[in-house]
Order: sequence, then C-alpha cells, then structure tokens
Amino acid sequence: MKPRSLVSQPPPTTLKLTTGCETLDECLHGGFPCDSLTEIVAESGCGKTQLCLQLSLRAQLPISNGGLDGSSLYLHSEFPFPFRRLHQLSRSFHLSNPGIYADHSDNPCDHVFVQNVHSVDHLFDVMPRIESFVKTSKTRLPLKLIVLDSVAALFRSEFENTPSDLRKRASCFFKISGKLKRLASRYGLAVVITNQVTDFVESSDGLSGLRIGNLRFLYSSGRRVVPALGLAWANCVNSRVFISRSGDTGCGERREDGDESGSSLVSGRGRRRFDVVFSPYLPASSCEFVITGEGICGIS
Repeated sequence: MKPRSLVSQPPPTTLKLTTGCETLDECLHGGFPCDSLTEIVAESGCGKTQLCLQLSLRAQLPISNGGLDGSSLYLHSEFPFPFRRLHQLSRSFHLSNPGIYADHSDNPCDHVFVQNVHSVDHLFDVMPRIESFVKTSKTRLPLKLIVLDSVAALFRSEFENTPSDLRKRASCFFKISGKLKRLASRYGLAVVITNQVTDFVESSDGLSGLRIGNLRFLYSSGRRVVPALGLAWANCVNSRVFISRSGDTGCGERREDGDESGSSLVSGRGRRRFDVVFSPYLPASSCEFVITGEGICGIS
C-alpha cells in the first residue's frame, strides 16, 4: 500500500443551502453546509425563526440555484408555530420560482413538515422516526434539511442547577448533537439549530466570560449577552452564527485589548447584524440585513 499525501488531495465538496439573501450567502461562502450542524444564536425578535423559515423554503430550489432539491423537517419547541408567516413567505417564494411547481399540483408549504417537540424526552422519541422518514418517505422531494427551533427551550425548566442535573444535561447535549450529526452525515442533510441568549453575569470561576470563537464579546439590544446552554453545548455544534438587534445595539469588536464598550454598533432602526462566531470552514465575517415582507434583505 502506497501512502498518499492528504495535502495534495482536493478538498471535499459539500453542498450548501442558500439563505435567499446574497449578502448573507457571501458571509457564509455560499450558504449553510450539509453534513454539518450550524447554530443560529440570537435573542427573541432578532430573526432566527424568520431565517429558518426562509431556509425551509429555499431547500426546495434545484441544486444549481443554491437549494438542495429537497424538503425540510421543522422541529419547533417555541409555541405557537408561525404558520401565518410561513404561508406569507411561501406565496412570495412560489411567485419567484413558479417552474418548480409547474408540473405538479403542490405548493412550497407541502414540502415543509412541521413537528412540535415538547421536551427533551419527546425529542429522543422523535429521532428514530426521523431516520425512518428519511429512508422510506415517498414524497416528491426527499428530506434534506432539519431545523430545530429552539434547543434552549427544551432545557428551560427540566433541569436544576445542581451538579448531577448539569451532568445529565450535558449528556443530553451530546446525545442530541450526536444523533443529528449522524443523520446529517449519513443522508447528506443540512441541520440548523437555533439557540437563545442570556444576559452576561460575571461568575467567580470566570467561565461565563470565556471567549468562544471570533467575537470577544456579544452585544444585543445594548447589553452584553452570552449564548444559552454554556460551553458544553458550544462543543456540540460545528458552526455558530450570531444575530444581534441593531439601532442602538451591536456586537463587540474583534479586538484583543479588552475593550467592552461594544462600540462597533449597527445604526438604523430595524437593522440586524449577522456574525460568524466560529466555523471550521469560514473566516470571521459579518454583514447587516433587514426583515421585509418577502424575507431577509441584506444591506450593502
């Protein structure tokens, strides 16, 4: 057997799912990747569910147009599910891409499968059915995207802040991410998970202020925040992006001098800022966008 140099091998090609916004796609070098877990972190009202709904529709696009030529499964734990907004986006998407449905009597919403998830145990019960659905489904478009919105809601009240419960919680993190990663790898799926934020509170051990990724500090709505579920969950995802509310809000600059002023702010009411926090394939980058009736629209 003759050894081969891995350096000389071409990098593997991975399908990416467009966000439907050129500005965000440029930040993501094409979109959200398959065979991977991508986390969207943001406070309530910043647009993480909006982005997930948009991804669920864009997955139906042909691969040549940045889609996955597939359907999506939306696991939601934040009630109620925004059906009205999904239908609004679906109408706009259908008008923009009539050729996908010209020879069929379906519409974009027919290829977005919604499953409510009430608890961690409920999610574990649903997981085997997901794989069965992927393997045996006879839908026109195969399942290519899984969205979990949101993971933090599942752990909001089920565990106490005791050492034993924290260990159980961390174990659940790794089981959930492990099962989703296996599905993504085995069937070439894109997996997108949303997470919430909590206010930053300095702890005696300093772990709450531990830097993870490109951004030294995260700011939203004028206050310093940290992603929910801590370091254990951060180790479970492949990539993390952060959306902050703008106007008088923003993200801390990527600086090493310890400045916590959050002076790198996004101006303009209604604007959002999108930052790549960490990723094995993306450099540090950011952009701005607004949310319109038709979806997310980047700002140059």
